Order: sequence, then C-alpha cells, then structure tokens
Amino acid sequence: MSAAARRALPPAPRGGAVGVLGGSFDPAHEGHLAITREAMARIGLSRAWWLVSPGNPLKPDAPAALERRLARARAVATDPRIAVTGIEAALGTRYTAETLAALRALRPDLRLVWLMGADNLVQFHRWRDWRGIAAHHPIGVLARPGLRVAARTAPAAQAMERARVRAPGLLLRRGPPAWCLVNIPMRGESSTAIRARGGWRR
Repeated sequence: MSAAARRALPPAPRGGAVGVLGGSFDPAHEGHLAITREAMARIGLSRAWWLVSPGNPLKPDAPAALERRLARARAVATDPRIAVTGIEAALGTRYTAETLAALRALRPDLRLVWLMGADNLVQFHRWRDWRGIAAHHPIGVLARPGLRVAARTAPAAQAMERARVRAPGLLLRRGPPAWCLVNIPMRGESSTAIRARGGWRR
C-alpha cells in the first residue's frame, strides 16, 4: 500500500464501527451532515468517513475538481466524528468494491459499515461486485424523498431480502450480509438542486 494512501486514511479507534459514505459530493451540503449524524446515532457508529470519489463510473458527466470537492466537504463536515478523505485517488481504485477491499486491508481491526442513499440501492445491482460488498460489510440504506418503495423493491433489495434487518440498532449485531433501511427524517437538499440553481459550478 502506498505511503500516500496511508496518509489519506482517516483516523479511527481500534475495534470501532465506522460508517463509510461514498459519493461525488458535488457539492457536499448540510443534508449529508444531517443524514450521517442520524445514521451514526441509529446504527451505533463511533465514526464516519466521507469517501469523496474522483468520479462515478455510472455517471456520464465528470464532477468538479477533487480538491475543490474535498475542501467543500471538509467545510460542511463540522462534526469531529466525521472525517473527509479522497483516499480513492491515492489507492487508484475506481469501484467501491475495490476501495472497500483496500480499506479492509489497511484497517482489518475496524468494522466498516457501507452507507448509501436509497437512490443507490435502486441501482446497486449494477455496481461492480455488489454482492461482494454485501458479503463483507453491513449496509445502512439512508431514506431519500420519494424512494422508500423503490428501494424496497429494487433488484438488489429483493435478492438480499433474507439478510434484511428490521431495526438499525440490530445491524451491528449480525455478521454480513446484513442491511437495513434507515428511515431518517426527510430533507430537501440535494447536490443536483444546488448545481441547478447556480450555487455550485463545475
């Protein structure tokens, strides 16, 4: 593992449960902060890492420059339990499954919980090695406006139905595969809306 990757790895106490929220964060906003805090409280996580990706293989348009998105995310993530990292650029990984495998190798002592929005669960079956992600990590699916039903009926959700945990507080008590829909309070912020109204330019 490169020295740059080790430097980019956020700190976390040994043996802790860390929520990993990946995405473009183009841009990060208060909604990201609110849902992360809620997920930490409901699941019982000691830390959370915002994994700001260089780019999303499933999105046709390139995001804003990575350093700019990292700076914005660090300004928004005011909770000291939340760390922002661009470690994927240092690792040279492109897909979430590869990144999580590298993080497990770097910190085998941690329990890494993959956090994603309900919109990502809808398309999770299209991700590279999504079954491998589920096999190694508990998954907390964060509710998004208008997507609860779509998330529950998504192909990946149907395939993982027997691994579904009904309460977020039980997620860490089971070994993966295990996933839970975290019904957090709805918020209206979105990166797409911020860009549309000119609040963030790529």
